[in-house]
Amino acid sequence: MGPKPSQPQSGELFISRLDELINMQHPLVRLAGLIDWAEIERTFAASFTSGRGRPALAPRLVAGLLYLQHTFDASDEAVVNTWVENPYWQFFCGETYLQTESPIDPSSLTRWRKRVGEEGVETLLAASIDAARRGGVIRQASAQQVIVDTTVMPKAIAHPTDSRLLERSRQHLVKAAQDHGLRLRQNYNRVAPRLAAQIGRYAHARQFKRMKKAMRTLRTRVGRVHREVARQLHALPEAAKAKVQDLLQRTGRILTQAPKDKNKLYALHAPEVECISKGKTRTPYEFGVKVSIATTLKEGLVVGMRSMPGNPYDGHTLAETLEQVGILTGTDKPPATAIVDKGYRGVEIEGVRILRSGQRRGITRTLKAMIQRRSAIEPTIGHMKMDGRLGRNPLKGALGDAIHAVMCGAGHNLRLILAALRLCCARFGLSMRALIAALIATPDDRLPARS
Repeated sequence: MGPKPSQPQSGELFISRLDELINMQHPLVRLAGLIDWAEIERTFAASFTSGRGRPALAPRLVAGLLYLQHTFDASDEAVVNTWVENPYWQFFCGETYLQTESPIDPSSLTRWRKRVGEEGVETLLAASIDAARRGGVIRQASAQQVIVDTTVMPKAIAHPTDSRLLERSRQHLVKAAQDHGLRLRQNYNRVAPRLAAQIGRYAHARQFKRMKKAMRTLRTRVGRVHREVARQLHALPEAAKAKVQDLLQRTGRILTQAPKDKNKLYALHAPEVECISKGKTRTPYEFGVKVSIATTLKEGLVVGMRSMPGNPYDGHTLAETLEQVGILTGTDKPPATAIVDKGYRGVEIEGVRILRSGQRRGITRTLKAMIQRRSAIEPTIGHMKMDGRLGRNPLKGALGDAIHAVMCGAGHNLRLILAALRLCCARFGLSMRALIAALIATPDDRLPARS
């Protein structure tokens, strides 16, 4: 059973259509005309077919909500609530008539993201690139010269101090024991939070001997709870045993990891989080996943964006990024020129000319200007983190990292297209005002002279 078409609400047979109520020259309305919704619906067809029950949602509705969320930096709740209040958002999502009720529960957007998957959101990014071509934001040959860089997409987690991780592990173990009826000789609900708070105070006062002593005491208390739950694991049913066993395994990692160990666990609920250092003075360490970004040389449009789990060397991500650029732009081959920084040294790709910052040998004046343009990707990353949602990823797991990174690129592209459409409307308005003023100031010779 496919998605149901948009209809007027019950009891409103003579309601006006949206295109009769809104300004059809609005940038969001014009942007809706530039996006190839048919291609999006064809890609989403398998995910939006309902075999039983009520009809599935329209693919354009879900795609439009995801676009709007990342274009205007809105949460799941905010994008659905604003959709009800804003007729332009409803028109963008394919509605024909004004709707006064929420089309979807905000929490169900999580399930739709999983159904769409990384391939589906890459279709949305490709559609935004195609819309930029149709709107005249980029030219067809713009994708042959790209700037490539990497950044960190921080995860929505608290700062991972050892005392906090130990205390959170103990809380989860105690709660799991209570939920499944396991008896603990002592849960340390009174002592452990005080120890965790005292560790922070000792660290702030730079009393590191006392801090380490309190840390050993806290680790001992958490270890006792961990062993007691592990001893009673056999008494749990199979459905609950796997979940508790996973919690015990993560707690065991936290208990045994040292401050300078590799592959540490930085969040109990998000084991995919990595500690990444990018050499910044203000934020020497960031906790999230590395993201590779490719933008056009002149316009700054995102033509490739992908999460890179495992914190790989920047140069090892270049081939994969350029391959994605070729797929999303429709050329099926990597761009001819890639401009990168010094973090990509030692990497060569067949058929691609790689220009690096500081390169001197064989550089003409034109190539030097292209290399100097490389830093233009830095404000693009800054806009995606400040105006978009790249600065904090709330989605869960490696799949959530991949989906969120691609959609951040699509949201940046739509913001660029909307800015170009607003500029076009402003120029048209100024030219019309100048024309009207000229007509008023110029006498019409065809009118008869007054006697």
